[in-house]
Amino acid sequence: MNILVINGPNLNLLGIREPELYGTDTLDELMTWLETSSAGTGHSFKFYQSNHEGDIIDAIQDERQWADGIIINPAAYAHYSYAIRDALASVTIPAVEVHLTDIHGREEFRQLSVISNVCVGHVTGLGKNSYLEGLKLLVQHLKLQHK
Repeated sequence: MNILVINGPNLNLLGIREPELYGTDTLDELMTWLETSSAGTGHSFKFYQSNHEGDIIDAIQDERQWADGIIINPAAYAHYSYAIRDALASVTIPAVEVHLTDIHGREEFRQLSVISNVCVGHVTGLGKNSYLEGLKLLVQHLKLQHK
């Protein structure tokens, strides 16, 4: 399956930015780990990161013919980007929202995700394993969809 993994703002600073919250792996290390994991074997991946909302929307739209599924960590955009939400809804590609931290246990403004209701699932608070569990959830959904 073709899996598009989208990472939002400030995730390019993983490994440097608040490692006590987000871990010590860089974004490249995390994406390589996901791709080479046992769950990632046999799938094709495209990885995309941007600090710009419109660029994320463009990536969703531009890859709509290629991607079978999307894993998205919208980062701060999860809390207010109706534009990214609408882009995910408009392409009708199953998506799983992931977050490294437990957004429901953090500051009040981080607890709401406007993205989650257009996703087939979401995984939060497991560190880098949020991506792995998100991938497993997405692949399971895609397999059920193709039956």
